[in-house]
Amino acid sequence: MPGLTAYPTFPEDVPTAPLLIIDYALIKAGDEHEKDRLFQAAKDLGFWYLKNHGADEEVNSMFEFGMETMSLPLDEKMKFEQGDSGLSFGYKAAGMSAIDEKGTRDATEILNVAKDDALAWPAVARRTYPESVNACMTSTIRPFVCKAVEVNTTLINVLNDKLGLPEGTLAGLHRPEAFSADVARFIRTSSEAYAAVDAKLLILGHTDYGSLSFLHNRLGGLQVRMPVTDEWLYVKPLPGHAICNIGDGLTVFSAGILRSNIHRVVAPPGEQRTYERHSLVYFTRPEDAAVLRPIAESRIVADAIAKNPEKNWDTGTTAKDWVARRISSTRFNNFKSAEAWNAQARGTETDALFARSAVSAK
Repeated sequence: MPGLTAYPTFPEDVPTAPLLIIDYALIKAGDEHEKDRLFQAAKDLGFWYLKNHGADEEVNSMFEFGMETMSLPLDEKMKFEQGDSGLSFGYKAAGMSAIDEKGTRDATEILNVAKDDALAWPAVARRTYPESVNACMTSTIRPFVCKAVEVNTTLINVLNDKLGLPEGTLAGLHRPEAFSADVARFIRTSSEAYAAVDAKLLILGHTDYGSLSFLHNRLGGLQVRMPVTDEWLYVKPLPGHAICNIGDGLTVFSAGILRSNIHRVVAPPGEQRTYERHSLVYFTRPEDAAVLRPIAESRIVADAIAKNPEKNWDTGTTAKDWVARRISSTRFNNFKSAEAWNAQARGTETDALFARSAVSAK
């Protein structure tokens, strides 16, 4: 099966980030110690491995589907291009985004299938897709979306309780039936894009736009920026393990208690660099109408606000506008200058982002 290609092993001499391994089976069984470990990972690094998530079959099918769809002629895929206005759904061709202050074009193809379309099929909720997507919507895409929603909702409910929020508060901002920018994303980067250049930047340093990401990699390339030291370390792919990370939504709702950590993608290390890179991720994002501000009903969150009054966690903007602005800011056709690029925030670790959001919302 193409989704199960035997790749070279990740080099042993490459420093890697110390992600905790969280056992999803224990989480579902109500193990309090494992819930505490999840909360710690979400606070300290914002990244963790997740084992026993039960999605291997759905993930393998999605890899096969994604590789088939990415092999379509470019002119066919371009009929479904996202555009420059911040649309989160559809196809993004390589070269349509800028990845640095020089306006360097990216080398990554992306296909985003909206959760809303997967669940509404055969009705069209958001947009249309290539025929290969339509053909797999029921058999492949919807099962993956449903499994990812189940996993992420379970984890979000644990974090909700650890934050001292009323039961179901966070889940109530991420209802599957409500319109949101949730997507199942397949990513492809050809080996020619990075084979000749060591550690070529493929995706710029950023925080995720949503709340919780459920990622599956077969090759290295993902790097996280370590707190305190600012060192970039690879996240080693582990067979059968997902990589989960906190996004901006949960960081804002928790007033910074949960960490939306800066990360990026570079060329795979060692012999892996000679292979085309594929990734699969499900992004759980707040409902379109949800306003990104701390949930102060929790004493823990209220204390975090009081301890850091200089943090403008109340963005005053909806999740829909937040995601659209973050996406449109990366598009090459929206690139203005090095100064404008450097002035743009890359996520919730940049205070200027909140100041600008609050001003623009007034």
